[in-house]
Amino acid sequence: MHSQLKTLHGLDDLDRVLASSGDRPLLLFKHSRTCGTSAEALNELVAHLNERPADASYAMVTVQTHRDVSNAVARKLGVRHETPQALLVRDGRVVWSASHFRVTAAALEAAFKRYEPAVH
Repeated sequence: MHSQLKTLHGLDDLDRVLASSGDRPLLLFKHSRTCGTSAEALNELVAHLNERPADASYAMVTVQTHRDVSNAVARKLGVRHETPQALLVRDGRVVWSASHFRVTAAALEAAFKRYEPAVH
C-alpha cells in the first residue's frame, strides 16, 4: 500500500473525502481482494502515486469489507459498481472513470493532466 492512499472505513469517511473534492481532486479506487485484475490495478495506482506530487487526495474502498461504502459510492456518484474501478472526482462529481485493465498508471496520469485546469 502507499501512504497517500487512505482506506475508507465508513460512510462518514466517504462523505468527508467527497466534500474535500472541491478543494483538490480525489481519486477514489474500488478494490476487490479476491480479484487478480484488481491487484494489478492497485499496483498501477501505486506506481502512479510514486511518480505524482501530492496535489490530490487518494482513497480506496475494499468491497469485501466495506460493502456499504462501495454501494454508497455508486449511489452518490451515479456510477455503476465495478471492481477494480478508478473514479476521478471534482466538486463531488465524477469527471473521469476507468475499470478493469483500463486502470493503469499512464491512464491515471493522463486523466489528471486532462483535468488539470479544473484543479488549479
